[in-house]
Formats: sequence, C-alpha cells, structure tokens
Amino acid sequence: MTMPYYASAEQVMRDRSEYARKGISRGRSVAVLTYADGVLLIAENPSSTLHKIGEIYDRIGFAAVGRYSEFESLRVAGVRLADVRGYSYNRRDVTGRVIANAYAQTLGAIFTEQMKPYEVELCVAEVGDAPEHDQLYRLTFDGSVVDEPDFVVMGGQADAVTGHLRQNFHAGMGLADALKVGVDALSAVSPVTAGSGHGEHARLSAGQLEVAVLDRRRPKRAFRRVVGAALHTLLGDGQTDADGSGTATSPHVPTHPQPGTPAGLGDPAAADTAGGVPDTGEGHPQTDGDPGE
Repeated sequence: MTMPYYASAEQVMRDRSEYARKGISRGRSVAVLTYADGVLLIAENPSSTLHKIGEIYDRIGFAAVGRYSEFESLRVAGVRLADVRGYSYNRRDVTGRVIANAYAQTLGAIFTEQMKPYEVELCVAEVGDAPEHDQLYRLTFDGSVVDEPDFVVMGGQADAVTGHLRQNFHAGMGLADALKVGVDALSAVSPVTAGSGHGEHARLSAGQLEVAVLDRRRPKRAFRRVVGAALHTLLGDGQTDADGSGTATSPHVPTHPQPGTPAGLGDPAAADTAGGVPDTGEGHPQTDGDPGE
C-alpha cells in the first residue's frame, strides 16, 4: 500500500511564496513617489497599450507589477468596488484604505486556498488635500498590506531602486524633480540601459516609460497620464528640428498638441503641464467637462 503524498503547511506556504517572488522579480520595476502637488507613478513599460498604472476612483490610483492578466483583473475589480460603494453611499466613502483592505482579503484568500498564488504586487495610492494626507499602500502576493510614508518600489530589483531613492528623495519636491529622481533610480538597475561593462547606465527614454500623476490641485478627478509633449518637457528631452540641427525647443502652447498629449492637462504656462490650452478668460470648456481617460 502506497502512502499518500504529504507536505506540511509550512512547506506548502514556503513553496508558494518562492514561486510568487520569482515571478514578480522577473518584471520591470515600478516606483510611486509623493511630490509637492500629489503622487507620481512611474513604470518602466515600453508597451503603449498594456498599462501597469491606472485609475481606481476620483483621487485613487493603482500601480502593479507581475503577471498582467492577474493584476488587470484586480484593477477592474477595484474599479467596480469603488463605483458600487460610491453610488450606494457617498463618493467620500471610497478611500484608498477601503480598496487596499479589499485587495488584501482577496490576495490572502487566493494565496491560502488556491494551488497557484497570484504573481503580483500592488500599490494603491490616494492623494489628499495636503501632502501629509497622501496615502500609499503596498500589497504583496500573500495579502500583506503596508502603509508606506514617502515612496513605494515594486518588482524587478526593488531593493536597489529603493536604496537609490533613499539617497536622493526628499519630501516636497516639484514634479520635474520627483520624476528625475524616480527615472534615474529605475534607469540605474534597468537591463535596457546597461552600459558597456563600465557600470554606467543610460537614462530611460519617454518611449520606455509610463507616467501618471494624482494631482491634488484638480477639483474632481485627480488622475492624469503624462504623455507626449508634457512628458518630454518634464524629462528635458531635446527636440530635433526639421533640419536635424538638434536644438531643444522651449515649452510652449501648441495650437494642436502633439499626439498622445491630453488637452487641458493643467496650466499650460507650467513646465509640468505643457500641452494644455491657454486661458482666454472665458472659462475652460476643454477641462471643465473633461471626459475620462
């Protein structure tokens, strides 16, 4: 008579944790930082359609690493939860803590009850009325949730990126400075930007990044993607002229924003919102009724 297969609960949990960590470590890193006017979300992501960063509700954002199909299903579930709760009760009842707790319960149940755990790591970010009210929640594959004070790094070489941010991050930075610090930290460990054996790394370009902000200055929906001309301006990329001279153009308000630049991103005079529309003194029809992303 053969003995049935047996493994202790401790060994099973250890194996599941090892499996999930390996899957997450193969992904490219994501960093979520607070800055003076809100929360900045940066991901190394060359894809223009498969997003690692998204919006959950009015002032709540979402970032994830790992298996895309798994964290995308979690994002959609979070959006549905927020919509139902906001409709049933009040929009103010939808908070980052509520969403993070729901994710923690779901991930914890999957980790303990199913054979295969989710290979994901999540960040739920909520922007407050003041910098001290911003909230960053980090959730791991086993349902653990941690409230982080200044920044969150997930996936890839998270420890190395975290060390870089600890040396260069400081509270109250402007958007351009925060983006520079975050991009430099991601670039320092990215295999895409590895140098030629001298330990030097190039900087990730706009086409290799996915960037979004939760801007506390916006009265309703705080989430906005930063793409096109706005992202190039913040990164300080030089724009090449038609004659190939390579001279950098100064930020301006184009008659027609470059493709991918959301109109009405904010004040067009500010470097962090280039590509917006000028103030004509007759209201902002492009922004007052701005449709969803």
